[in-house]
Amino acid sequence: MVQFLDLQQVNRLHAQEILEAMERVVDSGWYIRGHECQRFEEQYANYIGTRYCVGVGNGLDALTLIYRAYIEMGLMKPGDEVIVPANTYIASILAITENKLRPVLVEPRWDSLEIDDSLIEKAITPRTRSIMIVHLYGRCAYTEKIGELCRKYSLLLVEDNAQAHGCRYAGSDSESTGSLGDELPLTGFLGDAAGHSFYPGKNLGALGDAGAVTTNNGELAELVRTLANYGSQKKYVFQFQGRNSRLDELQAAVLCVKLRYLETENAHRQRIADYYYQNIAHPAVTLPRYLSHRSNVYHLFPIFTEQRDKLQQHLSSKGIQTLIHYPLPPHQQECYEKEKWAACKLPVTEKIHRQELSLPISQVMLLADAKRVVECVNSWDV
Repeated sequence: MVQFLDLQQVNRLHAQEILEAMERVVDSGWYIRGHECQRFEEQYANYIGTRYCVGVGNGLDALTLIYRAYIEMGLMKPGDEVIVPANTYIASILAITENKLRPVLVEPRWDSLEIDDSLIEKAITPRTRSIMIVHLYGRCAYTEKIGELCRKYSLLLVEDNAQAHGCRYAGSDSESTGSLGDELPLTGFLGDAAGHSFYPGKNLGALGDAGAVTTNNGELAELVRTLANYGSQKKYVFQFQGRNSRLDELQAAVLCVKLRYLETENAHRQRIADYYYQNIAHPAVTLPRYLSHRSNVYHLFPIFTEQRDKLQQHLSSKGIQTLIHYPLPPHQQECYEKEKWAACKLPVTEKIHRQELSLPISQVMLLADAKRVVECVNSWDV
């Protein structure tokens, strides 16, 4: 049996350190907004290269709080438009609509699976205030053209970095990399703010829901922290109508352990991915365009075929688990029926969602398992 993701084995890699960290939290008697959370925020901000990191309850809250903070700062208002890739996970869209902002769906490129920067400018209107890029599957979505458009039209750039911990933008060597010196900038550093998810299955995963916001904007960071604490900066005094979305001490302690191993574990994912790229050779199967290891940390390894369900059934019969990310695109979801997006012509998005199948890949997957996956894909009798 080749599991899609063996979370038990993932956590066994650092079991002793995790247990020691959790015991330290339990013994401390302090479980919310304490030293562990502060330590993780400092370490993760330092890793990403931003001045600030604010731990929150999950990735959706991270994105939602960013836009809520921009509204409170007077930089956005309900009814403003946010350009977003049409093929994203629905959380990206939910964060926009929850703030009564209007998502403007833009098609991705078929070869990159990320938002097509050649289509963005024509989607900009006088009400556009932000672009959200989504580093889907662990692939860097940022391009210099997107940065130029944000500067040209004074748009806020928000990153959905739920799937790309440790991914870098391998742009022009002459481009400034800010506080990262000569290193290539990480996703989460590229925009005005970024939302991160540490859901257990992520490359950097907690033992439950967890998330964070990274930014270089001190006012934004403080507002996110306040809004996530019921809207309160001072106990029992509420400046805003906030919510409860705080990274707890246990999850922060676990994330501090796992952050130390993120680069090494991403490198293992990249070795598995290289084997897939070098050896999958089926005429009915398409692989996405290869990116350098700097720009892809392979949270997922998507392949595409017009007979996706049949391939999934074939692999299942051989003891190989796969998942579909995602069977139905946001514009076809029932919750957005009133938006009448279903009538939108989004052929690339629909092709991706109709054909996508995710193969097993993780930091604990054996090369022997990858070989087994390749053999079964290549032997598929269409």
